[in-house]
Amino acid sequence: MEKDKYRYIEKVFLQLLREEREAAGVKQSDLATALGHYQGYVSKVETGERRITAVGLLVWCEELGINVDDFMKKVREALEGVSDVGVRKELKNDEGK
Repeated sequence: MEKDKYRYIEKVFLQLLREEREAAGVKQSDLATALGHYQGYVSKVETGERRITAVGLLVWCEELGINVDDFMKKVREALEGVSDVGVRKELKNDEGK
């Protein structure tokens, strides 16, 4: 179950990471330029193909004009009350897509 829970937390984290960029009205290519990377880097981070470090997250959030603590609070809030059964259900729904 721990592996499923980890996958679910990662899914929520990445979804919110993308949503925050979109809410800020920033294109992947513009964020990538600000971070000193190519657009593919941002895409790969947002899809989970590439991991982001803690320092990378700090800089990412800074470039979007958001506080990293506020971002992580959103992640925690999105995960509140999700049971192990809920995690399995969400992951099963994703597999069917």
